[in-house]
Amino acid sequence: MTTEPPDGAHAPRPLDRHSPLPLWAQLFADLRRRMEAGAFHEEFPAEHRLTGEYGVSRHTVREALRKLRADGLVIAERGRASRLDTRRIQQPLGSLYSLFRELEGQGVEQRSEVLRLERTADGTIAEHLGLIPDAPLIVLERLRLADGEPLAHDTAYLPAEAAEPLLEADFGHTSLYGELSRRCGVKVTGGRERIHPFLPDIRQAWLLGLADREPAFAIERLGRAGERPVEWRETVVRGDRFTFVAEWTDNSRAVALAPRASCPSS
Repeated sequence: MTTEPPDGAHAPRPLDRHSPLPLWAQLFADLRRRMEAGAFHEEFPAEHRLTGEYGVSRHTVREALRKLRADGLVIAERGRASRLDTRRIQQPLGSLYSLFRELEGQGVEQRSEVLRLERTADGTIAEHLGLIPDAPLIVLERLRLADGEPLAHDTAYLPAEAAEPLLEADFGHTSLYGELSRRCGVKVTGGRERIHPFLPDIRQAWLLGLADREPAFAIERLGRAGERPVEWRETVVRGDRFTFVAEWTDNSRAVALAPRASCPSS
């Protein structure tokens, strides 16, 4: 038989205004306590309700909510009420992966909003790919959605000479690597990634539904077919919805710690 928690376990507790612990930190701790007691599963309270319940300023509430989001406990998006985050996407490190396949494999419905699919040229990207500065490229920019919620802003660049047929593909619900293999006969076999904390710009934050100056992960990927660079990808991932997982043994290769200013070599 399941024992229901007493009503008091879900109720707010007074904050100690004489404590050296900041009010926002006390509020954060009490909201976590209430979550663990089973509160907020149907609806997470709005800012104005929390200011009234705890008798604190909106600034205090926002600081506590920022910490809840950073810890992956609450999802907050523009124009929608905050809610508990009951699912994080896990991604293993040190292996070739397709975000499409990883999401599907974890039982997450995924789709993409295609923001750009066209020919372009970019000297910096061409250098990553070992091409001349004005080499034509195919760019695919997508907003990746997991269970209908924004997860990542993803931009991939490929040499046009190899990837031109991708311009005819529908990337709403398919993988780049699958289409690259099927339409172009190019199979990505390996590569290198660089992952670091990142503050999204205004457009990226809006697309991902992030609050102002809310951090995320940035992933830079160089994909190769054999020894040939065939993909340069820049992805911004919501930190509150994505977890990187590494497995290791006593004979695992050491992780290379690169200076922040360095970039993966091509």
